[in-house]
Amino acid sequence: MPSNESPPPQVAPWRDKLHEIIFEADTPAGKAFDIALIIVILLSVAVVVISTMPEAEDAPYDTILLTLEWVFTAIFTAEYILRLIIVRRPIRYATSFFGIIDLLSILPVFIGLIIPGGDKLLVVRTLRLLRIFRVFKLTRYLSEAVALKHAINTSRHKIAVFLTTVLIVVLIASAIMHVVESNEGNDAFSSMPEAMYWAVITMTTVGYGDITPITVWGKITTTVLVLVGYSLIIVPTGILTAEMAGSMKPHVNTRCCSSCMLEGHQLDAIYCRRCGAQLEPNGSDGG
Repeated sequence: MPSNESPPPQVAPWRDKLHEIIFEADTPAGKAFDIALIIVILLSVAVVVISTMPEAEDAPYDTILLTLEWVFTAIFTAEYILRLIIVRRPIRYATSFFGIIDLLSILPVFIGLIIPGGDKLLVVRTLRLLRIFRVFKLTRYLSEAVALKHAINTSRHKIAVFLTTVLIVVLIASAIMHVVESNEGNDAFSSMPEAMYWAVITMTTVGYGDITPITVWGKITTTVLVLVGYSLIIVPTGILTAEMAGSMKPHVNTRCCSSCMLEGHQLDAIYCRRCGAQLEPNGSDGG
C-alpha cells in the first residue's frame, strides 16, 4: 500500500539506466558491474593487508602501495559520487547501511592527510565485500536471507529473555567466586569484573586458563557453570530454528527501489513494499 511520502522526483532516462546497472544485480550489466567492483574491493583490501607488513615501508614498495591506494580511493570516490547523482533521494542512500559503508571506505585516506595513522582505518573496506551477496545471490539465497531476518525479528523477545538469564547466571556465579576465592587469597578474583570475565569465559566453555579457582567450592561452582553453559548454548539456535521452520519464504529478487533504496521484492511486485513507489520492470538474470 502506498505511503504518505511525496512521490520521488522524475529523473532523466540515463539516470534510471545507470541506477539499474549500479544498484541492481538482475541484469547482465548490473552483475558485471558488481563483479568488477568486488574485484577492485578485493585488490584494495589486499593492498591494505600488504601495507601492514614491515617490508612495505621500504622503497620502492611504499611508493607503489601508496600509489595503488590513491588509485583505489579515486575509483571508490567516483563511484560514491555517481551513486549520489543517480539516486532520486541522495540523503536516503547516504544514510543507508551500504551508503555509510561506501563513505567509510574512502574517508580514511583523507583523514590520514590530517591525522597521522588515520589511513590504518582502511581495513573498513572489507565491509564492502558484503556486496558479494547482491552479486551471487540467486532467488533462493535472497529468500533465505529474508527468512533469517524475519526469524531474528520475530524471536527478539525470546532472545532478550535468554540474554537476561545468561546475565543473571554470570552475576550470581561471579559473586560466589568473588566471595569464596578472594577470602582464600586468590587475587585473580579480587573484584567482580575479574570474576565476571572468568564466568563468561567458563560459561562459553572457552577456558583460557588464565584465571582458575583454588578452593573446593570454587571448583564446584566452575563445574556447575560449565554444565549450565553447555545447556544454554543451544537455546538461541533452537529459537531461531523454530522461527525459521515456521516462516514462509517468499520468492524475491534483487530489484532495488529507486525511491527508498529498499532491496528484495517479490518477483511479481509492481510497487515497493516500503514506500509504494513504482518499481522498474524485472530485468533478465543474465545467468
